[in-house]
Amino acid sequence: MNRHTLRRGAAAAAVAALLLSACSLGGDTEADSSACPWEADESVDTTVRIGYQKIPNGDVIVKDQKILENCLPNATIEWSNFASGGDVIQAFGGGSLDIGLAGSSPSTRALSEPLNIPVSVIWIHDVIGSAESLVVQEGVATDIVGLKGKTIATPFGSTAHFSLLQAIADAGEDPAAYNLINSEPEQIAPAWGRKDIDAAWIWDPTLSELKSQGGEVILTSEDTAEAGKPTYDLAIADNTFIAENPEVLETWAKAQDYAVKQISEDPDKAAESVAVEVGVTTEEAKGLFDGFVFLTAEEQASADWLGGKLGQDLFATAQFLLTQDGIAAVADASVYAAGVDAGPAEAAAQAD
Repeated sequence: MNRHTLRRGAAAAAVAALLLSACSLGGDTEADSSACPWEADESVDTTVRIGYQKIPNGDVIVKDQKILENCLPNATIEWSNFASGGDVIQAFGGGSLDIGLAGSSPSTRALSEPLNIPVSVIWIHDVIGSAESLVVQEGVATDIVGLKGKTIATPFGSTAHFSLLQAIADAGEDPAAYNLINSEPEQIAPAWGRKDIDAAWIWDPTLSELKSQGGEVILTSEDTAEAGKPTYDLAIADNTFIAENPEVLETWAKAQDYAVKQISEDPDKAAESVAVEVGVTTEEAKGLFDGFVFLTAEEQASADWLGGKLGQDLFATAQFLLTQDGIAAVADASVYAAGVDAGPAEAAAQAD
């Protein structure tokens, strides 16, 4: 191989790496403070590193509409896409994120041994319902017991994985009786098409893709929530970043609150942003909202959510994860309560 071929290969690898990272730097786009829904804060000039996932909630609306870029015009906003919450937690462990979206299961792992990552939950992006479901190949099974001995794919450590394990436990079955495999969303659809897997507990847009190929939903995360095991998509933030950047966190929470209200009050506009970011049609995006419960800043700051109940749910999640060898030990309940910071939501609610 000659030197020119090596150079071309290196260049191709660099381009591939950029594409895979799917990183969008808000600082590369000229901000327009007049486009901020409220008075922009021009005093902030820090860099904010945000990890997001392609989930149809307010986070991708904030990203697509450049609300943070416009409301913090002198800051540099860096958006990085992640396939699952487990990857987001790993990035926090490596010190490469300030704010990131992770499900309640990986967030609980972050607060527990052996990780003990110094982060706090600052927002509930959504309460997961039918948006995460167990879908099976046509005719394979009609309930969780019928999948014994079958191959079920799910991203390990995710809220979907948590719901799957909980459903198996609630059915009185042993997880060892199932062939559970760790697959990221982008790996599940091809495996489904090849019939390498019999079922998957996964979220949209992969869930909708499998359903369009004849998949049948037999359980949802709404079912496990009704059984007392709710799951969430949460925002976690580095504790040092929280302490040093209260203005950023208030603006960030106001942006998220604005997006949540847009889903309720102007779903057509919200769906346009979700369609762009998630890769579905606008009509499909509107339908995806039905699989979640979205909470305003005022609702989140209450004792029913960030102000109390969420810490209890994280503690209960930790107790279950311990039985599945998902964590090394359950911390005291006070650790999970302290790992929830309602401050940004309270500030956003008071700013209304």
